[in-house]
Amino acid sequence: MAEVVLTGLGKAYGDGTRAVTDLNLDIRDGEFLVLVGPSGCGKTTALRMIAGLEQITEGTIRIGEQVVNDVPSRDRDVAMVFQSYALYPHLNVYDNIAFGLTLRKLAKSEIDHRVREVAEVLELTEHLDRKPRNLSGGQRQRVAMGRAIVRAPQAFLMDEPLSNLDAKLRVQMRAQIARIQREIGVTTVYVTHDQTEAMTLGDRVAVMRRGVLQQVGPPQELYDRPVNLFVAGFIGSPGMNLVSARLEENDGRFWVSLNSDALLLPESVLRQRPALRQYVGRDVVVGIRPEDMEDTALADAREGEILHSVADLVEAMGSDVLVHFPVDVPPVVTDDTRELAQDAGTDDLPKTSKGTVLVGRFSPRTRIYEGQPVAAWVDTSRLHFFDPATGSSIWK
Repeated sequence: MAEVVLTGLGKAYGDGTRAVTDLNLDIRDGEFLVLVGPSGCGKTTALRMIAGLEQITEGTIRIGEQVVNDVPSRDRDVAMVFQSYALYPHLNVYDNIAFGLTLRKLAKSEIDHRVREVAEVLELTEHLDRKPRNLSGGQRQRVAMGRAIVRAPQAFLMDEPLSNLDAKLRVQMRAQIARIQREIGVTTVYVTHDQTEAMTLGDRVAVMRRGVLQQVGPPQELYDRPVNLFVAGFIGSPGMNLVSARLEENDGRFWVSLNSDALLLPESVLRQRPALRQYVGRDVVVGIRPEDMEDTALADAREGEILHSVADLVEAMGSDVLVHFPVDVPPVVTDDTRELAQDAGTDDLPKTSKGTVLVGRFSPRTRIYEGQPVAAWVDTSRLHFFDPATGSSIWK
């Protein structure tokens, strides 16, 4: 096991396209770090540079005590699990896992000990004699992981290993990967496009956009204190609601004006974000997490905590209800929100002729239906604020 340190890491192609720019990360010994971001953000390129599969343009990569910029991939003592399982179809599970050790000409007794030890950790012992074609997708992925783990590498690199699995199997495999990584304690760098996967697996999560690191920290930190609009909109499912608003002061009280409605800011928000006072009389971008809203009939709502509308769409999810409703404010249109919309598979931002569509995560006990009035309580102590010009979060 070893730490992996990236310093000023960059990758530019011959046509001038930059895939990664000035990436600085200190991945601690035994840490599970997840690189996440939209397609084309540079996360896989960064992983391939660590693995030695991609030539770096500038910067340094250190694994343990060794700078490995010029060290061939085979000599870096890292193991990689790819999106495809890449198993040998003519070999059984035992021989697939043992393949790398056999090439290194280890003693048969040592190979057998290692393979059976790894098979037990991965719950593959009863499948050692089976061929890959007789395994489920999850079992094949565990065999691919076993082939990497058995080498006892300094670092473990995973490139979207669960993307070929169905939704239910992905959830199961996430739990297994987390358990396995804790048991073996090897430094792990994991690439995914799925932010839910990133939040549930990583000790820390690094969000990338257009080759540039946006923020790195524990999952909850990214969720509670996103540094900019992009991270705020990317982390969370459904994503954070972002609306244009105006900050106003009246008799010493601070209000967020949303045209037909206004939200009163508690003192706690102004203490946490003293720079907000500089925005009085100015436009701001306000972020509201879906889970920070509730049907007013089910909440202890007070003055300045309610948005009024009519339900456009109601999605009953069992454990909660997603209520889509418009508010009378223009949508937030920036490079960040455009990219977030494209990444979500839409060409436009969530808006109607009435303004911007918000999504609230309500209790399943709500009795709101499509086409009916909505009175949404907002936990104003958990509002997020961003500078509309820079996209940066407003704090101090």
